[in-house]
Amino acid sequence: MKSIKSMLGILAISLCCFATNKTERTITGKVTDEKGAAVAGATVKLCNSKKGVSSNSQGVYSITVNEKVTCLTFSAVGLQSQKVAIKESNTIDVKMIFSNADLDEVIIQTAYGTVKKTAYTGSQGTVVAKAFAGQIYGLSVTNGGGTPGSNTTIRIRGIGSLSNSNTSQWNKEKDVQDEEEPNREGYDKITENGFLSTKQNPLSTFSIDVDAASYSNVRRILNAGSLPPAGAVRIEEMINYFKYDYPQPTNNLPFTINTEQSICPWNNQHQLVLVGLQGKKIDEEKLPPASLTFLIDVSGSMDSQDKLPLVKSSLLMLVDKLREQDKVAIVVYAGNAGLVLPSTSNKEKIKAAIENLEAGGSTAGGQGIKLAYKTAKSSFLKEGNNRVILCTDGDFNVGTSSDDELERLIEEERKSNVFLTVLGFGMGNYQDAKMQKLADKGNGNHAYIDGINEAKKVFLNEFGGTLFTVAKDVKFQIEFNPKQVKEYRLIGYENRMLAKEDFNNDKKDAGELGSGHTVTALYEIVPFGSKEDLATKVDKLRYQDETTIVTNDKKSPEMMSLKLRYKNPDDSTSKLIERVVIKQLTLIEQASENLRFAAAVAEFGMLLRKSEYKKNSSYENVKQLAKNALGKDVEGYRKEFLSLLDKTMLLDKTARK
Repeated sequence: MKSIKSMLGILAISLCCFATNKTERTITGKVTDEKGAAVAGATVKLCNSKKGVSSNSQGVYSITVNEKVTCLTFSAVGLQSQKVAIKESNTIDVKMIFSNADLDEVIIQTAYGTVKKTAYTGSQGTVVAKAFAGQIYGLSVTNGGGTPGSNTTIRIRGIGSLSNSNTSQWNKEKDVQDEEEPNREGYDKITENGFLSTKQNPLSTFSIDVDAASYSNVRRILNAGSLPPAGAVRIEEMINYFKYDYPQPTNNLPFTINTEQSICPWNNQHQLVLVGLQGKKIDEEKLPPASLTFLIDVSGSMDSQDKLPLVKSSLLMLVDKLREQDKVAIVVYAGNAGLVLPSTSNKEKIKAAIENLEAGGSTAGGQGIKLAYKTAKSSFLKEGNNRVILCTDGDFNVGTSSDDELERLIEEERKSNVFLTVLGFGMGNYQDAKMQKLADKGNGNHAYIDGINEAKKVFLNEFGGTLFTVAKDVKFQIEFNPKQVKEYRLIGYENRMLAKEDFNNDKKDAGELGSGHTVTALYEIVPFGSKEDLATKVDKLRYQDETTIVTNDKKSPEMMSLKLRYKNPDDSTSKLIERVVIKQLTLIEQASENLRFAAAVAEFGMLLRKSEYKKNSSYENVKQLAKNALGKDVEGYRKEFLSLLDKTMLLDKTARK
């Protein structure tokens, strides 16, 4: 039975959503200090309100206001707070001044939980931190590897520095006391794909994956000053975070198929084969109407700046992008689930509903999912795009919450032809494994939103790819020619591997391809004639005739045969495409920017995972490969990768040897 408090809360939110909303506008700007340096993580709030946003790593912020709001407040650790009046301009840049005030207690969220330190005091202030420079303004930390209790030197720009192993320059009133909330982030163990013998395993079958959550989540962890756990590093998602310059389809197919081969950059005795898909890009005005159901986690675990406030800012950005023919319904869940807003195209009502959301209570995720799909089916557009957009940290703890229960629920609901987008938020308790499974089972995609810039990438820059599917249940099956390929391994895609029988089984779920999306896969090849035996040995078969391959077939230069199955978004029967790939090997320096950059990201992932197959990989090699393969890079994501690489080199002790 629903509690009276929960029912009243949902009723209050619902009533607020239908109230007449004042004219709104978006204020943007940049926060800097008095020396002109960007202030990352500054809190920007509406005066006399709890509503606020944080500035990104470049100090940029964006916040929605109505005509009742007359000013904004700006605050950041080590800087004097400011109150700035809102005038006619939609741009407010703020320069903040260093503060000399004592700080008795500071609580800072890091990638692995909340850190609270109160033990240090001094004439210049009490300083506390455990984070990486650039995530919180003016903060830098040098530590012994990021583990709790290791020696840590902390500096805040304009205030000073201290070390928990050498504090002679400080007035130390009591011993250091670290109170760390345990890290409850959940990641599945990944068993890395190994080499397979072409003679014994000629077929490689897998589902495509357009998810990019792993890269933005790994970026968040690295930016916070820690190396990611191996389970967070899904190499295919890191590769597919970036777009590649493949040609658009010119026929009736929803995609083009692209292949390329080169010498492997981390092992010049091996070869690298790229297989890439380019989804058909549909002009936004020609996209079918969308019926979206926002499913928003408003439980107590979402009550932090990088969760519900960021969810609200992200969805408001999406609402501004929607067209007149698109409509939105809103379902929320905490201890219970409730319908906040029936499906509507009225942007003022949608924005009002989002603005009035507040966090509190336990997390009944299963109930929320059921109600969201029920709502989506009630507003289903037969010729449109029907999708549930789930925004959560994945920390379900009430009702249907186990992975098996949720997977069965999603598998049942996807029969309605309602697609699913899973958006992850927050840190400390982020349940990556659960989010990944929901997206995989729900005809969906999965992204991790680590800041407003990532929300912009997902909802604005990749609007069509995120929300509109051009092909579903897309599967590859590749047969390698044993006269050209001795052994092979697929890099990444460990949780997307399929049995060879699954390729022709139309009941077997596979990945979806969105409008304009690219998908890239890499194979590392041991060529015919190599003396290496990397594949796991099996005993000779007693009853099967094993043909021995003794010579390279120069008359048949086929490296592999490629087959692909897909369904149109509304179909239940797949279509088959077949291609033969001829051996055309080039040096890595002569390969396309597509292959070189994808190889750089794959090598980076192997270093982070400490892969047994990394061979001669190094951060320097990654940097050289990526630096010379930036391409057009209109949005600057590849350049950002280079910056992240530099931070990783500082963090990883092995990079300093």
